[in-house]
Amino acid sequence: MGRSGRIALISEQGSVIDSLDDRLWIAGRIRLDARDELQARLGSPSAIVPDARLCLQAYARWGETFTDFIAGDFAFALWDDERQRLLAVRDRLGVRPLFHAKSAHAWLVSDSLDWLAGHDADRTLDEYWIADFLTLGVSREFERTIYRDIKRLAPAHLLKLDDMGLSLRRYWQLDLAEPIYLRNAEAYHERFRELLSRAVADRLPPGRVGIAMSGGVDSTALAAMAVKVTGDPSRIVAECEHYERLMHIREDRYASLAARHLGIELRIRPADDIAYDPQWQSRDFRSAEPTVALLNAGNIGRIGREMAALSPVWLDGEGPDNALVLERNAYLGWLRRRGSWGRLAQALAQYTMAKGFSGWAQTFQRHTGLKHEPELEPADTLPPWLLDGFSKKLNLPERQEALGLGGDGAHPWHPIAFASFTSPIWQTYFEDHAFEESLAGFEWRYPYFDLRVLEFMLAAPPLPWGWKKKLVREAMRGWLPAEVLAREKTPLACYPEVATLRAIGLPVLPADHRVASYVDPGLLPDRTAPDPDLALSLGVHALDFWLARKG
Repeated sequence: MGRSGRIALISEQGSVIDSLDDRLWIAGRIRLDARDELQARLGSPSAIVPDARLCLQAYARWGETFTDFIAGDFAFALWDDERQRLLAVRDRLGVRPLFHAKSAHAWLVSDSLDWLAGHDADRTLDEYWIADFLTLGVSREFERTIYRDIKRLAPAHLLKLDDMGLSLRRYWQLDLAEPIYLRNAEAYHERFRELLSRAVADRLPPGRVGIAMSGGVDSTALAAMAVKVTGDPSRIVAECEHYERLMHIREDRYASLAARHLGIELRIRPADDIAYDPQWQSRDFRSAEPTVALLNAGNIGRIGREMAALSPVWLDGEGPDNALVLERNAYLGWLRRRGSWGRLAQALAQYTMAKGFSGWAQTFQRHTGLKHEPELEPADTLPPWLLDGFSKKLNLPERQEALGLGGDGAHPWHPIAFASFTSPIWQTYFEDHAFEESLAGFEWRYPYFDLRVLEFMLAAPPLPWGWKKKLVREAMRGWLPAEVLAREKTPLACYPEVATLRAIGLPVLPADHRVASYVDPGLLPDRTAPDPDLALSLGVHALDFWLARKG
């Protein structure tokens, strides 16, 4: 696209292409939030305008600052024929990917990494990306891809290509200056419900919508909001994955309680035998980058197609666990340093009341060793099966210490939550879901990542609202069964795929494996190793499988 012939703009299947006055062109995947507010600013509040056209109109009105006025899930490229300028834009949280590279003949911009890798781009592998994948499961940097010379546009960034060459600009960053203090508890509840209902409404397709619904409060709250917004429970279908043998956390029971209360359809799927595909090495699945999901792509695709037959859009309930994390000491310390003695006393009183007798009893049990909580997070040391030469070549211990999980943990009163939502881990989460979309033919949407909802959850004072996600639980009182609201957070007791492997045996690298430059296969863990070690080692098999099929 463009008279100079130096820029190639290609959009993946499922994307849209639109134009305005044969002067502005746009291609990409675009779903906007708060369309009514944007249309009012543009002077066409009642017109039915596609999201891509709204982006073009916003650019025509505000130029490059149009990114200040759009929010949602998108990755697109916009061509300004008059100025001979290409702008590539990725949404603020990185829900949709966008990539760029320079070949011998053109700049290449696409939402398809596979397309770039297959069209004149250098396919040399990026060893830092591989090292991060093998030691953490995700890249520690936003911009890296599996290919050294193909870059991923970071979230909330704008790429500009014109006669001056390529330039990058960050157009937004997460800002969390002061907590929000409202007049009373009910004001928080009302505000949360209002914002969540808007987020759900913006993500509803025509017809039915699916909810990936556990028995927890986050996903059931989405179902309750969907019923409220649509006014028609028959439009809502939920699916609950339930482990009958591997774990006894009774997701089916609590999900059923919520579904009956809301009057929605619920499908319960026994999940014990679908966490891992023993035949994965004989499959011919491909992904743009290595992912452990390749080891279960057969089940993922089959289940996804069944879900797609029920609804073209499914809502995901991730977000509140990270946004409403209880950061007691950081918040209290920040209030003390500021001399906010009234707020400090109020926070302590609210925390004491919120925690209650049962909460203090659990604290006592933890401190006396009477209660053990399994730790499922991967260790922060390098795995022993990683080759020393590879580790030393890339200075991996220093890299791991310097980058950590890639987030910014310097926030004065909400450091863990802030670090979470500034970490590249989320973009890998979204892209793994995009792999599922490619296998299944439906679309995932994330209401809790609507910035109106996310920023409110983050700004709600951690005390008391971070105590067991008190904000969501109390806001949903009367909307969901009391038993669901009172249910304790129930993390997975094990890695389901690892539990399956312990029973049936671990995968074995083929004799002609392709990972000899990175790992010593003889040091890979056996079935007696801890869960996190076994789970991390699956990345070795995923990488080898991907290398064998990359062509």
